[in-house]
Amino acid sequence: MPAATDLELPTGSDLLLIELAREVIDANTDAGPDEDGAHTMGAAVLNADGRMFAGVNLFHFTGGPCAELVALGTARANGARDITTIVAVGNHGRGVVGPCGRDRQVLFDYHPGIRVLLPTAEGVRAVRIESLMPFAAAWSMADGVGLFDEDRFG
Repeated sequence: MPAATDLELPTGSDLLLIELAREVIDANTDAGPDEDGAHTMGAAVLNADGRMFAGVNLFHFTGGPCAELVALGTARANGARDITTIVAVGNHGRGVVGPCGRDRQVLFDYHPGIRVLLPTAEGVRAVRIESLMPFAAAWSMADGVGLFDEDRFG
């Protein structure tokens, strides 16, 4: 868990982002309250210009994409290039869910400094991706896996 000093209260935009993710999964889930399904998570991202984009997961035994990755792809396909915040929400009122390890690594590599909305004992809070990835090795298409980056973690 990130240090309490790393956690921020959600902003008005954060609350709208959560609502968008919830609306998208509620409208598109294929599972009943106690059922498994291929579409059980929704995610939404906020671009720096205020536009919001959403996506739903596609569960598959081969590791289908999480809702966060679908939302990122949707944003990119619509010209968004400066993603600032992301949230995932479970179907049937399960609320905000933190990103899995794969999603954290993707966020860390492609969107340094992105704010991630998380559930905490005190309610939803925002934290920078770097706080969720202590001592992570950054990766890029140009350079592969890099060394520890003191500027991001110092």
